Amino acid sequence: MQLQLPEASVEAQRASRLLHNLIATEIRRQHGWISFARYMELLLYAPDLGYYSGGAAKLGKDGDFTTAPEITPLFGATLAHLTTELLLSSPALRPRILEFGAGSGQLAHDILTELAAGGDGADPLQAYYIVELSAELRARQQLKLRAFPQVQWLDRLPEAFSGVVIGNEVLDAMPVELVLRGEQGWLQRGVGLAETGVDGEDGQFVYIDRPAGPALVAQIPDAESLTVGHLTEVHPVAIGFMHSLGSMLKAGQGGVALFFDYGFPAAEYYLQQRDQGTLMCHYRHHAHPDPFYMPGLQDVTAHVDFTAMAVAALDSGLDLLGYSSQAAFLLEAGIGKLLLRTSPEDALAYLPQANALQKLVSPAEMGELFKVLAVGIHAGLPERFATHDRSHRL
Repeated sequence: MQLQLPEASVEAQRASRLLHNLIATEIRRQHGWISFARYMELLLYAPDLGYYSGGAAKLGKDGDFTTAPEITPLFGATLAHLTTELLLSSPALRPRILEFGAGSGQLAHDILTELAAGGDGADPLQAYYIVELSAELRARQQLKLRAFPQVQWLDRLPEAFSGVVIGNEVLDAMPVELVLRGEQGWLQRGVGLAETGVDGEDGQFVYIDRPAGPALVAQIPDAESLTVGHLTEVHPVAIGFMHSLGSMLKAGQGGVALFFDYGFPAAEYYLQQRDQGTLMCHYRHHAHPDPFYMPGLQDVTAHVDFTAMAVAALDSGLDLLGYSSQAAFLLEAGIGKLLLRTSPEDALAYLPQANALQKLVSPAEMGELFKVLAVGIHAGLPERFATHDRSHRL
């Protein structure tokens, strides 16, 4: 596949080649084949070389993609007010926030800045925990959040937690398995190596299909109704994460978890129109479908199957508190009111904020593609969120 993408620096190309060789070594060690989930895990998280563990810029105008907190501080300010409302209305929740995968730290910064401004009558936040797997991102977060002593970093989910959990574009970054409907049944798509390249270097990565185990196929609703050639993703890592989340919140005896991400319920995820799946790569604000391009220099993601996430949460003992579009959720959470703290008559200050808000809530931008899944235990969302709830579609 010939891709017309910006050229990487010599240093970046060297780092990519090191990761390519590391993955190739593992493929040979595993007798010529690794699952796509393992390949994706190494692409994103291999120590010092993976996309999230290396030093490449990832977020914002100089990175590969832009998330809601990078677009406007109104996103974090809105979550700050909602968190305060949840803590005041739910006695089971302790005044703590846990953010999983905090990126640049911008969301935490905006939430903590808004909370520090006060005015809601809530108790001071006891702690803001960040679970961050990337040492490089953690270093960026520590620099950005140095003014907030209540921030603490964790290497993994704690065994017990009570409070509010936030995951913004976390689930889509978890490794997925690729499965293909073949003539004789379902196949698991993995990664192998072509013949050795020039000068003795490792050859290019190639797809190699093997019969899929029943556990993977079981994750696809009505799998046998899909036609031969249908390629899709299943999400065992994200499902496992939701089970761990459930155990953590149950042990903490109270919690609400909010996940913002792009995706669909299962009834839409496996439509025939998506018969080649949703896997997508992002390199310097260019989207393309080739996960073998420049390993370690690009993000590789898949849309979220929100039905699978909700079922995993329910199976782990949590309650489904809500599921809606990002637009409906943010508007019910009061983002419009926060925008009006800036007078529309001050066009120079107001218009950039209004345009940023439009990106978050417009159906043509992030408003409809992005969804919000809320799960928890011994707590709930305010009643007004029921107006646009789509839980019945899961």
